[in-house]
Amino acid sequence: MAFIPHTDADVAAMLAAIGVKSIEDLFDEIPQSLRIGLLSGVPEELNEMQVGRLMSERARTDGTALSFIGAGAYEHHIPAAVWAIATRGEFYSAYTPYQAEASQGTLQLIYEFQSMIASLTAMEVANASMYDGASATAEASLMAVRANRKSKSARILVPTTLHPHYRKVAVTMASNQGLTFEELPYCTAEGITPAASLGKYDATDLTALVIQQPNFFGQLEDVDALTDWAHARGALVIAVVNPTSLALLKPPGQWGTRGADIAVGEGQPLGVPLSSGGPYFGFMTTRFDYVRQMPGRIVGRTLDVAGREGFTLTLQAREQHIRRAKATSNICTNQGLAVTAATIYMSLMGPQGLERTAAAAHARTRELVSALTRVPGVRLAFSGAYFHEAVLQLDRPVAAVLKTLARGGILGGLDLCGYYPELGNALLVCATETKSCADLDRYRACLSDALQAARAA
Repeated sequence: MAFIPHTDADVAAMLAAIGVKSIEDLFDEIPQSLRIGLLSGVPEELNEMQVGRLMSERARTDGTALSFIGAGAYEHHIPAAVWAIATRGEFYSAYTPYQAEASQGTLQLIYEFQSMIASLTAMEVANASMYDGASATAEASLMAVRANRKSKSARILVPTTLHPHYRKVAVTMASNQGLTFEELPYCTAEGITPAASLGKYDATDLTALVIQQPNFFGQLEDVDALTDWAHARGALVIAVVNPTSLALLKPPGQWGTRGADIAVGEGQPLGVPLSSGGPYFGFMTTRFDYVRQMPGRIVGRTLDVAGREGFTLTLQAREQHIRRAKATSNICTNQGLAVTAATIYMSLMGPQGLERTAAAAHARTRELVSALTRVPGVRLAFSGAYFHEAVLQLDRPVAAVLKTLARGGILGGLDLCGYYPELGNALLVCATETKSCADLDRYRACLSDALQAARAA
């Protein structure tokens, strides 16, 4: 952001305008006994060059670990232009665009975001936006109950292959509102939820089925069969998707005969860096049939009285705008800055750039799995196709191995023993286009050394 300092003349003019002699006079209500005269613990001042060097040295002491952790948060290359534009004052300091005549830039950006996300998911309408992918899944479940009026059960089928955090958030947010979440087991050989295993629900009243693609293990579900199974029984389909994968995989709007009814996901892969847990943002898309049941707000494009194109908040089903009892959600928000970055990222990448990124991430993960499974004591847990994550099984506890790898500057993946104890010593690994062949070789060598050291101990 641009910074213009005040000159001495500027300061004197401002003080004269408010009727005080000095800046110190602005703080005269603070007793002298509470004021500190000197900051003896603060080192001597540094100039800009020296401060830059000091900060670089401090940053180097932290080190830069080589990360192979995915599990819902992914390291992708972000073009420098993304955040150079997103942090301009016009975007960086903009707030909710309630006043359309003063917020056309922000409104247009949100409209473009909605258009891109709707196109990416092959759905008809998108909102702007949700807190994150987990809360978006919970909101989609509540929306499904409102939209599927034929169902009276408020029962949501949730595969165990859905991200464990998403499952917990959904239960926390929605179970006290009368929803029942029933977990579906998965095939331990393939790491997916077969449609054929859902026979016991054939004659029951179901409100919705959640399908994550790729699922938490990185495996590709049979989304067509699952979607058609749900629709044949009067249930809606809630798709939980990775936006990067949609550059290669069939979008939820095309699943099965009719497509999914609601699609949600985490937008972090679209230009938002891994930054100690956030902020991230969730997205939600649906069919026009259900647009008035969608939480949040929607920006629309229109014409003003002079026939010029303009943008405005079209639907605002939030408690700030309508009676609380009729609001579709009381918590959803527009994660404005992250959405701004995602819109710029998608604009710069375009369909071909997104496709190349997804293809490179998939290729890197296949190379990683090939390299690591050549290490004695490591094997691939599941058969079948996967995107850019995979589950490996080790011949000894994962936690100790990860600690050894971390000492060598490698974050080796996610230990699944606390989430899926039935898989034994299971490790979820991920690679994206940011990993080089040298990175993969380094991980393989360090993992081999770690397992050998563990056997010798």
